[in-house]
Order: sequence, then structure tokens, then C-alpha cells
Amino acid sequence: MWQPDESNECSRRMSHTLLLFDIDGTLILSGGAGLRALNKTFHELFQVQDAFTGITTAGRTDGEIIDEALRKSQITSTEAVLVEIQRRYEGRFTEEIQLPGPRKGIMPGVEDLLKFLSVRRNVTLGLLTGNFQSTAKIKLDYFGLSHYFLCGAYGSDALHRNALVDIAKQRAKLLGIEILSARDILIVGDTPLDVACARAAGSKMAAVATGQFDVVALEKAGAEIALEDLRDRQPFLELLEEP
Repeated sequence: MWQPDESNECSRRMSHTLLLFDIDGTLILSGGAGLRALNKTFHELFQVQDAFTGITTAGRTDGEIIDEALRKSQITSTEAVLVEIQRRYEGRFTEEIQLPGPRKGIMPGVEDLLKFLSVRRNVTLGLLTGNFQSTAKIKLDYFGLSHYFLCGAYGSDALHRNALVDIAKQRAKLLGIEILSARDILIVGDTPLDVACARAAGSKMAAVATGQFDVVALEKAGAEIALEDLRDRQPFLELLEEP
């Protein structure tokens, strides 16, 4: 998944717009599978019930969320502990994603937009997500969206979201895609933390109100455009084409 393909048009060295999509609340909702899997993981490993109750998850990396749960439960964080949590979480998530849940599914307009963008020669689709790379793959495979994304940066790459833009940029470069300026990157997300990440990077930002935050909150956070969902394609494309 997401390996360089020298036969692909995107692997040629040229100026592209790199579109970096968040996953949860932006592309899909997993129906609470992640939270259920994390709670089961902590219960199995540490006998802590509902360890993630009251912990804010929107826009944060998996590492940040787990770190807070460890501190809240007064569990010492070590490399061995973190490795085991991630291993167990992946297994539990693989099971939980199969179950029904509230609002579970692909967000409105996502599939049509990805199909439209995937054939544009001057656009490369990537990911910028707080998910571990392994669970990001599980989610996108489940919903049949993995093949759209050529590169990405994940919560397993850095603890804080703002560090992920440079990582995604470097991975695009490995495909032969040269990003000439910060404004050649368009971040798409559903939380104020996604907006803050784009602003810190100097990138374009399109926010969608398909997660926990409405259009007004996303506009107040500083999104260049805030849409009800990705069916509203025209403002999105205008921002994409803006110099």
C-alpha cells in the first residue's frame, strides 16, 4: 500500500498540489470502533474499565490519546508498554470495525470527489491523520478507499499533528512529487486542530462539518473554507486552483 510506482503519472517529477485528507470525521466514521477497541485494550492489559471516558479524541493523534489515558490511569509509559498497546489495539480494532455503530460509513460526497481528483495529473492524494498507520489502513481497506492515496503521514510517525505535514511532504518527494511551496498543500479535515495544523504549515485549509464541529466553529478556527460536507465541490475546487 502506498508504494512508489514508477509507471504511474504521479511518480514523474513535477509540481503538484498535495491534498492531505484526515480520516475520521472527514472521509469516514467508524461507528465508535476505535474507542471501543481502545477501552477493551486497556481493560485487557491493565484491568482499567472505560479508560478513555472523558478524554478528547477529535483531531488528536493516537499517541496523544493513549498517553493521556495512561497518565489518567496512573500507568507508567514505557516503549514496551506502548508497543503492546498498539499491537493489542490493532487486533481489537480489526474486530470492532466489523460491527454496526452510529453514523458509520463514508461521509457524503467523499467517493465522488476522490474519483474526480484521482484522475487529475496535477493533484496527488495523500493522508494526514492521527491514526496509527496500521489502523488507518484497516479503516480505509474496510471502506474500499485505500487505493486513492499514494502517501501519507500518521500518528505513528509523530506525537503531534503539526509535525505530520513535513513528513507527508517528504514521502511525496520519494514519489518524485516536488512540492514547491506551502500553498501547494491543501489539508482537508473536520476539527479545529486540523485547521491549526494547516495554519502552522502555511498551507491551504478546507474544513468539513461532518465530524463533531459545525461550520461556524470551523470558520472561527480559521479555515479558509468550511463546508457542510464534500458534496459542496465548487468552493473546494476554487480553493484547490487558487494560487
